[in-house]
Amino acid sequence: MKRFFVYFYFMFSSKKRLDHAYKNAKIIDFNDDSKFILFSDCHRGDNSFADDFANNRNIYFHALKHYYKEGFQYCELGDGDELWENISFTSILNAHKNVFMLMKQFNKEHKLHMIWGNHDMVYRNPNYVKKHLSTYFDPKVGEDVELFGDITYNEAIVLKHSETEQELFLTHGHQADWWNFLFWKWSRFMVRILWKPLNVMGIADPTSPAKNYKELIKVERRTKKWISENNNLLTIVGHTHRPRFPEPGDIAFFNDGSCVHPRSITGIEIENGEISLIKWQIATKDDGTLQIVRVLLEGPRKLIDYKTE
Repeated sequence: MKRFFVYFYFMFSSKKRLDHAYKNAKIIDFNDDSKFILFSDCHRGDNSFADDFANNRNIYFHALKHYYKEGFQYCELGDGDELWENISFTSILNAHKNVFMLMKQFNKEHKLHMIWGNHDMVYRNPNYVKKHLSTYFDPKVGEDVELFGDITYNEAIVLKHSETEQELFLTHGHQADWWNFLFWKWSRFMVRILWKPLNVMGIADPTSPAKNYKELIKVERRTKKWISENNNLLTIVGHTHRPRFPEPGDIAFFNDGSCVHPRSITGIEIENGEISLIKWQIATKDDGTLQIVRVLLEGPRKLIDYKTE
């Protein structure tokens, strides 16, 4: 009976799920010379009518290429691939080959850090990752070649400052969303069978906190409560698609937004010991030509300003 109550508590306690993610997080040491770009909720699809990422793929690729040239490390905070609507990763790879080839370059230089979310929760299975992401078939050479090799997907990552010992907790954030954490297979089934075709008619999936404001507020409230109970640990999530950037002294709840905003993507930069919320979007020059530009939304703020004793 005791085991049953422990299991029940874990099943329906966002606190326990977030505790578990933090306790088992991968530790990455960093310092003020380190540079990270954090994106999440790309929802890369198969370039069909239901592929929300397709509208922003040029913006995303341009931004990621910029960060690669500037020596940033890339942390993807879950829901990178849309594996609810799509059964096959191969179709996603073929639709966005240039993106994955760039991510491959990050990985070769040990600058790619991946977290799974509810839409790509299959990646928590190392065997699935090895089977589908280690290699891909290259028709040019007629054989399998390396993609991400022995990459590991994590539920969470902790960036730990080598001098101040300040910790930054990175996870997708669906741990505070019991339905999409515990019943993701049922949600996946509903999306594939029902909501994908209805999405074309403009009917939103009510199980998604990104499209359900009441659910979004609940998820944020649970996450903030956990942060408050853990010494105001600086926490960066995605999942709700709503960018958040608190002031020092407030609850240290950050959200990098998503890469499927209308005509723009948002993310979080960590550079020079500072944190910023940024947006990449298409802008019009005076002569009428289009360009992709980076816009600073919030910050930069010194990370140490969020450190509590």
